[in-house]
Amino acid sequence: MADGAPNWEGLFKWSIAHSDGTRPPRNLSEEDRRWFMEAMQTQSVDVMKRMKEITQVMQTPESVLEAQGVTADDLEGMLDELQEHVESIDMANDLHSIGGLVPLVGYLKNSHANIRAKAADVVTTIVQNNPRSQQLVMEANGLEPLLLNFTSDHDVTVRTKALGAISSLIRHNKPGITAFRLANGYAALKDALSSESVRFQRKALNLIHYLLHENSSDRNVVSELGFPRILLHLASSDDAEVREAALRGLLELARDKTDGKSGGLVGDDEKLKQLLQERIDSISLMSVEDLGAARDERHLVNSLWKTCYNEPSSLHKKGLLVLPGEDAPPPDVVGKHFEPPLRAWAANPNTKKTPDTDKKATPLLLGAGPTPRAMDAQGSSTTTEDANSNGESEGKQ
Repeated sequence: MADGAPNWEGLFKWSIAHSDGTRPPRNLSEEDRRWFMEAMQTQSVDVMKRMKEITQVMQTPESVLEAQGVTADDLEGMLDELQEHVESIDMANDLHSIGGLVPLVGYLKNSHANIRAKAADVVTTIVQNNPRSQQLVMEANGLEPLLLNFTSDHDVTVRTKALGAISSLIRHNKPGITAFRLANGYAALKDALSSESVRFQRKALNLIHYLLHENSSDRNVVSELGFPRILLHLASSDDAEVREAALRGLLELARDKTDGKSGGLVGDDEKLKQLLQERIDSISLMSVEDLGAARDERHLVNSLWKTCYNEPSSLHKKGLLVLPGEDAPPPDVVGKHFEPPLRAWAANPNTKKTPDTDKKATPLLLGAGPTPRAMDAQGSSTTTEDANSNGESEGKQ
């Protein structure tokens, strides 16, 4: 096998020759068995060993790595590999036991923006729907550098990745939510909403919605901070996902009936009504194709109108709420953001992997590593995430 690459053509021809479907299977000769096992073993990788090697690199001072010719791109590739390994919930939890979690948190303070961003990506994967690793990251003071990057990093990508990691870290994690509140997290989210980055806005909106949905008492807090007017503005965004996320936030505020008929939106009632009418007018002018794409928005607008004014919106009268071919009752436009954990497969190890969940292997920094096909042949049990979203689902867009 030249250059350590697998002889896939030889393996293919061998498998065809021994299982062409025209004759019953036969026992392998000892020579054939040795050849096959050698071909597969040369492409196997000891994941725990690789994670320990990566941990050693992360523990090495940045100046020493630079002196040895290790570049930021090398380290980013190494973190890419680590992220694939910790997609397994067991490996994610084992990272702490081999001493890798603390130096990973340290990489959130790296001088290179791409390293800080990638480290946040890895943290997101580790803690996503993983209470044990959430606790370990909190104990390692991982929230502190994430909050610092989220609120004050000069690179918007780093800020966005940090927010994604925070969203995964505090989701279904009461101590994490409490720490986020105490760190003026809502003020930071308000600042994020004024960003020109649509992706940053989406992640912030999705986290706001989650927090308001889980903690109704926070509706007063965000109202006092001036969130309603910002949400009203973003509900007219050119980006459909931003519009829908802003409408979800407004709907959560409107469900708080302690301050009047519009709940947490009291004082902005006329602006809200004007906004909803503008959205209704815009929806009424949409093509059939666009109406289908705006299904969630249609139901959000109608739900907001009904919640605030105790009657269905004119979308219902115009027949634009449920289009021909759409099933009634209307879809749940909120529940999809609170789906069961993405790692629910851990409770069902027989879940089948699809081609869409396979990720290409990344170059290894230390020694020879697996190729994509070899990883498939090895039968890796790792799975893939993403957004956020932040509960955007934002883990691992």
